[in-house]
Amino acid sequence: MERNWLDIVSLILIIIGAINWGLIGFFNLDLVSTIFGTMSMITRIIFAVVGIAGIYSLVLFWKLKAE
Repeated sequence: MERNWLDIVSLILIIIGAINWGLIGFFNLDLVSTIFGTMSMITRIIFAVVGIAGIYSLVLFWKLKAE
């Protein structure tokens, strides 16, 4: 399977989201909200983009499964 730039960016965003969720679970620390403010516009955009990357990862999953 060839990876394009969207696949790589999506995986990076998923990793960032996973790390943030790990910090929330282990230390009750939402790093994105700490840096950019609680539910500020930038924070909401970051969460939305990471969520879109998660949905796009379903496409990656099907690409891997098809091989």
